[in-house]
Amino acid sequence: MSVLRNSLAVIATTGGIMLGLPAFADGLPGEGKSIQPIATGQTGHIFQHAIVQIGLERLGYEVKDSLEAQYPPMHLAIAQGDADYTAIHWDRLHAATYAKAGGDEKLTRIGMLTPNVTQGYFIDKATAEKYGIKNLGQLADHAISALFDINGDGKADLTGCEAGWGCERVIEHQLDAFDLRDHVSHNQGSYYALIADTITRYKAGSPILYYTWSPLWVGSVLKAGEDVVQLNVPFSSLPDNDAADTSQPDGSNSGFDVNNIRILANRKFAEENPAAARFFELVTVPVEEVNAELLSEYESNADRAQIYKNAEEWIAAHQADYDSWIDEAMKAGQ
Repeated sequence: MSVLRNSLAVIATTGGIMLGLPAFADGLPGEGKSIQPIATGQTGHIFQHAIVQIGLERLGYEVKDSLEAQYPPMHLAIAQGDADYTAIHWDRLHAATYAKAGGDEKLTRIGMLTPNVTQGYFIDKATAEKYGIKNLGQLADHAISALFDINGDGKADLTGCEAGWGCERVIEHQLDAFDLRDHVSHNQGSYYALIADTITRYKAGSPILYYTWSPLWVGSVLKAGEDVVQLNVPFSSLPDNDAADTSQPDGSNSGFDVNNIRILANRKFAEENPAAARFFELVTVPVEEVNAELLSEYESNADRAQIYKNAEEWIAAHQADYDSWIDEAMKAGQ
């Protein structure tokens, strides 16, 4: 995997230096050990990674600068030992990627870093109310799909999911399952560039159709019920899961499973580092607090140093819980 290692961009973190934390301390379970994280490079993932990194440093580990890769090579890098963990694994969205990288034999999903994360399709509220649009399946009507046509080809333009993220597989599957292939264009590329254009078109009064997820700042900029409406889907249908049921108790159906963001680790690493594994099991950041952080980052155009400072402030605001996680991890490492 040396070729993969050399091809991954290095994220220049400032964790240990900026925080003023010692790399090692006598008697700590991580003393003399280093850990190699890996991340996607998305700014929106820095906050959670920083909260995890700070805890590992308190346990005495030296946390190396993070490697960077998209989800499929990231899973493979962890499975083959080129990296030890990532803080952003979506369970269930990344199930196929997990299996292809080696599954439970090579990998382990630990804890519930951010539970109850969601995804879905949205349109602007004005268009939804004017034309009575409540379900993605209504786009099979040319008169409806044409409302969201940007380039004049007669098909609705959906701001979709970036290749390699996992959500693109769901969207592509559902375009076929719901007989929308001839009515909807799945626009892919840089998601953040595409969603920025979508927001610009919304502000100009144009109809918009897009996919997004939470935690992310998009839901705070385009507010559900105020600016936009989430669409239901005609029925549950997910790739690789014919028995899927994505309906909710309130009768809604977003078309996506409710996921949990978990820490993904190399199985051998987790077994050999019970202190780190126990900390991974315990650390948790509620989705609403991640959303608040991501909105703050978006509005302030926060850089990496500021995001690490925000992580320190979050820890200070949850000090008793955080200290208890460290204490439990210390015990596990004895």
